[in-house]
Amino acid sequence: QVQLVESGGRLVQAGGSLRLSCAASGIIFLPVHMGWYRQAPGKERELVATIVSDGSTNYADSVKGRFTISRDNAKNTVYLQMNSLKPEDTAVYYCNKVVPKSVRLSWGQGTQVIVSS
Repeated sequence: QVQLVESGGRLVQAGGSLRLSCAASGIIFLPVHMGWYRQAPGKERELVATIVSDGSTNYADSVKGRFTISRDNAKNTVYLQMNSLKPEDTAVYYCNKVVPKSVRLSWGQGTQVIVSS
């Protein structure tokens, strides 16, 4: 059974940086198209960054220029480097495949990021 385990979130001041990790277990290869999602209190989960196995990336406008997604296929791990954090980045962050909802992996527990002003 595939498991996704996110880590690295914590309380940080605005302007600070964090690096999130997402380790996938129970699989031989990391899925081709992976992404970081986030869900803020009272809001729907949104996709903020994606990465394909060839290294190409894409970002939501709200994080473009501040967040960087990367992957280590040998470690089955996806990372999210977050710089210049803002209070509106406060959310629980998750990783998953970038595919229709019906074929995504089971969600992990996520990792909480709180950005104080």
